[in-house]
Amino acid sequence: MRALSLSGPSASLSRSPDLAVEPVAALAAEATAWDALAVRAVAPHPFYARAVVAAHRAHGLCAPRLSAVVVRERGHIAALLPFGLRPDITGLGAAVAQPFHSPYVTSTTPLVADGPGLEGRLDALVEGLARASGGRPWRWPLLAVETRLGAGLLAAMGRAGWQTGTVAQFERPVLDRRADYDAFLAGHPHKSRLKDLRRRRRRLEEAGTLIVESATEGAALERALEDFLALEAAGWKGEAGTALRSRPRTEGFARALFRPQGGAVTVRADGLRLDGRAVAASLALVCGGTAYLLKTAYDEGLRAQAPGLVLEDAIVRALHAEGFAGRLDSATMPGSALESLYPERETIAEIIALPPGAGRISLERRLRLARFEHRARAEAKRLLRRG
Repeated sequence: MRALSLSGPSASLSRSPDLAVEPVAALAAEATAWDALAVRAVAPHPFYARAVVAAHRAHGLCAPRLSAVVVRERGHIAALLPFGLRPDITGLGAAVAQPFHSPYVTSTTPLVADGPGLEGRLDALVEGLARASGGRPWRWPLLAVETRLGAGLLAAMGRAGWQTGTVAQFERPVLDRRADYDAFLAGHPHKSRLKDLRRRRRRLEEAGTLIVESATEGAALERALEDFLALEAAGWKGEAGTALRSRPRTEGFARALFRPQGGAVTVRADGLRLDGRAVAASLALVCGGTAYLLKTAYDEGLRAQAPGLVLEDAIVRALHAEGFAGRLDSATMPGSALESLYPERETIAEIIALPPGAGRISLERRLRLARFEHRARAEAKRLLRRG
């Protein structure tokens, strides 16, 4: 796709942001600028950082002609949102716009530079969204709507005359680092859960020598990744064919993603070994002071001892001892076991956003169609579990 400039004579100020819709492939030439945006973003996250998007593209996990809405100021990338157009039930089969997402993307908040002029950047981004979609609606999953950026984006849509509505939302568990682990324990709302985890850890220790390992690079990181891939493939995901190792392209994606690449995103792996055997593994992407615990696997033969949750508690301890991040993000969907371990919450919503003149289907009808789709999928999953 050729870059489409969205600036022009209508710009009221000579220093107003420049807007464009560009192929993501072309942005690879601006690696330094893209990395810089991911570092200075209002709400930095790894999923739209250069290395993560590149891993998706290299292994066929996104549309081959993935595009992005790009806002530039004085030659620097000031905002970026990868997106695509695809047929959707909310358009009765017609195409709607969606931020780029995959099973390995847990936040679709755009990257927007912080600092003076933020409101103007958001206004420019919203203008770019309308033109990039050709006036079509946006169906937007996994938006952190109560953060400064999420609320600011919705406010900018309101200023531009958009209509927005919530399809569904949930509270994702997050954990903000305290002064130390004892302070975390003292203020925890579910002390019985922590007591239960200590009991399960003792049962594991009674069965053999229990060791917690962490890695961020080199051979230790490679071994941790192998441990994770083997544990996941040996469990129910392997049986269902959804483990990363089940397909060459997802295994290749994992190997590309969970390796040190520089830039705005770093990698962390944590593991639990019992008598030298891996019994739990966790892979995280760290960006902007937050560690996103993207993938976790454990030995399902030890389910009663909950080695996965014992490892999660060990990661909380390491967070306070090492300070490798200021926050842990569970990167989960509703119903996560981490809801009883992580005390804070971040509201994650799916919204539908209609720019002015976005077709004849009302916002209310689009919301009903999206909710119907959610119910149908939930029922299908329930029936599959029964079968």
